[in-house]
Amino acid sequence: SLAHQKKTIRALEPLKAMVTTVSEECTRQILALQEKEKDEINTLKQEKQHFLKFIDNTREENNSLQTQVDHLQTSVAEEYVRYLNEYGARKLLLAKLNDMHNEQLDMTRHQAQGREDVKGEDMVKLTLALKIARQDLTKAQVKLNTMIADYRDVVPRRDFESLEKKYSDLLQEMKTLQKDFDQLHKEYETLLEIHRETVEERDNFCTELQRVQHNCTPRPNWVKCSEVIPGGADRWGCLAEGKTSDQLVDVLLEEIGIGALEEINVFRGWGKGDKVPVYLRHEGEIKNKKLTKKDVVNILKDVWKEKIALEEEAIQFFLSYLQKKYGDAAAMEWSYTLYENMRLCPSNHVLSSFYDILTGKVSEEQYHSHNQLISNLQKELAACDSSKSGSLTSKHMAVREAFPLKRKESIQELVDASRYKLDSTEDLIDYISLFKEDEDGNAEPFVAKLRSQYVREKQEYLKQLKNKLGDSTEVNADELKTAFCTIDPDIDDQTLDTYIGLAYQVRREQPDHEVVPVETALERLLAGDARRVGPSPWEGSMTAFEGE
Repeated sequence: SLAHQKKTIRALEPLKAMVTTVSEECTRQILALQEKEKDEINTLKQEKQHFLKFIDNTREENNSLQTQVDHLQTSVAEEYVRYLNEYGARKLLLAKLNDMHNEQLDMTRHQAQGREDVKGEDMVKLTLALKIARQDLTKAQVKLNTMIADYRDVVPRRDFESLEKKYSDLLQEMKTLQKDFDQLHKEYETLLEIHRETVEERDNFCTELQRVQHNCTPRPNWVKCSEVIPGGADRWGCLAEGKTSDQLVDVLLEEIGIGALEEINVFRGWGKGDKVPVYLRHEGEIKNKKLTKKDVVNILKDVWKEKIALEEEAIQFFLSYLQKKYGDAAAMEWSYTLYENMRLCPSNHVLSSFYDILTGKVSEEQYHSHNQLISNLQKELAACDSSKSGSLTSKHMAVREAFPLKRKESIQELVDASRYKLDSTEDLIDYISLFKEDEDGNAEPFVAKLRSQYVREKQEYLKQLKNKLGDSTEVNADELKTAFCTIDPDIDDQTLDTYIGLAYQVRREQPDHEVVPVETALERLLAGDARRVGPSPWEGSMTAFEGE
């Protein structure tokens, strides 16, 4: 049934808000994890590049040193060969010089002997001496060649020790570089392992992110709505200001619904069954009058103006008003058009309140109670304005006097709402402008805050009543009266009978032995004008405790 569906919708509304909150929290945590992971990966990449560059530099330096060693070894070998060649040549020159000197001496001696006794010279002796000299020369040459062959690779000790020391230093430096390289390689392996773990963790986070994105609703980019909403970004900015995602969805649905309603030329009638409201009983197609929101607001205000003077049910009066003003033939066209506009505009108080009354969601008394509340406040503020200037300071705003049962926080909310157009240094409030409405019937933030506080305070009042009833599923009139008197000791008998009549939908003179489900009674009280009469006994005890 419709009541059951509405009850289900109201039960699911907290879940909707919770899902939205969880979605925003998950999105915020995921973004924070992504930022943190991104910073860590960038840091690791920079360190990796630094180490790779250091390793390359080390390798280049090692190659350069090895090249120098090879070059030095080649130079030493060449110098040694040149030394051996020069050494051999020097030996040969010395030998030749000695031979020439000996030959010169022999020649001089022989010449002297020849001059003394040329005739007695023995040719055999000369030949023998020459032969022996040649043999000695051959032996000396063989010995020289043997020494050259044996000591070809010999270098001077001074050069050898210098090269050996330099080689030892280079070897020690190479070992140090090798040790550093091994350490860097080990650190590189560690970084690779950390990188692998980081990549694995990143993949896990990506998987978790995809799962969360799949399970949770992503936060929409509401700025895109300004491209399709009539009026562009300026109008969308005004519509979206200060609203949550859930409220923005309602605003967007309202704009879409109004836009679609303007394109509909005819409505399809609901039929003439008993379950169809009297103001919608029609078969066939009905023309859409295509009214603007301003037109609908003006018509409904005129309906209320006519209705206040008559004691007639709002549903019946609505239809009779349209028939009287537009005729029986066109009444249904106006009724369907007004109904659809009211249904699609829950953000407009004039339209939504009339729609709730027509559909039975709230009682007509609640609407009149709202208006009486605002009227009384206007009178209180006007009474405080002794100069009749239309302005009051925050100190002289008689909000506490008009609402003695409100908490300090609620009073402060009203004062803040009254100052929303003022600078922080200004304190003069134009209280008359607080109750004005625009052409679409939208009230100022002060009145909107009053209405929202009324609904919130009534819900808190009924929540205390439900807690007092405990786990009971059904309640009779006596039990309900006792619960009311407990949570609201100052309630008078007339108001108590009125609340009991709302809960059981009976008159005071009828017997009150009927038993109804607790949820049904609370729903009926929520639809009616049920609110606290006196201060809460718990708040009074807390105030006394704070005073002590």
